[in-house]
Amino acid sequence: MSLAQNIKKLRLNMGLTQGELAEKINVTRSTVTQWETGWTQPRMGAIERMASVFNVSVSDIVSEDVPVISGAMKAISNGESYLPLVSLGRVHAGVLADEEVCEKTVNVPSNIAKNHPSAMVLEVEGNCMNRVIPEGSHVLLDPTIAPSNGSIVVVETEDYQAIMRRWYKGNNSLMLTADSYEEFEDLIFTSNEQSIKVLGTVVWFQAAKELN
Repeated sequence: MSLAQNIKKLRLNMGLTQGELAEKINVTRSTVTQWETGWTQPRMGAIERMASVFNVSVSDIVSEDVPVISGAMKAISNGESYLPLVSLGRVHAGVLADEEVCEKTVNVPSNIAKNHPSAMVLEVEGNCMNRVIPEGSHVLLDPTIAPSNGSIVVVETEDYQAIMRRWYKGNNSLMLTADSYEEFEDLIFTSNEQSIKVLGTVVWFQAAKELN
C-alpha cells in the first residue's frame, strides 16, 4: 500500500476521525486529508508522531506492506452487507472550485468496497452531472483505475481545484464534458495548457434520497 493508504487504514483502525488525529499530532484536519489523498506527504517528524499515536513503527507507516489490520471497516448486516467508509470531502460538479472537507460515514456495499480498497468517498455538490449523479449523492472514487473515454472522473487542476465530468481523451487534447439537464460548457485542455491530475474514476454512487 502507499503511504497515504497506510495513514488512512491505521487511523480507521484506531477509530479516529481526521480531526482527532490532527489534534493528536498538532496539524490541521485539512493536512491529514491531503496526506490520505496523496496530495502531499508528511514530514518525518509528523510520521514519527503518528507512529506513536498508532503504536506502530515508522517503517509500518511508510512500508508498502503495512500489517493487516482487523476492525478498520466493520460490516453492517441490513439485507446486504455494507462497510462504513469515511467521506473525505465534497467535490463540485458544476464550475471549477476548491474541494471542501466534509467528514461523515457513508455505507458502501461491501463487495464494492472490497473490490476497490484504495477508493475514497466524496459528496457531490453541483448539477453538471445530474442526468447520472444527482447533487448530494456520494460517489466512490478509485484512484487506481485509469479512466477510459466516457468514464466519470474527478480531476484536479494545478490550482488545486476539482471537478467531476465525463472524460474524453484524444491524441493531443482532453475534453471534460457535463452530463446534465442544463447547459454547461465543455472543458478542453491541450498539452500546452495547465496540467490536470486525475484524482480517480467513479466506480459507484448513492443518490442523496437513498441516504435517508
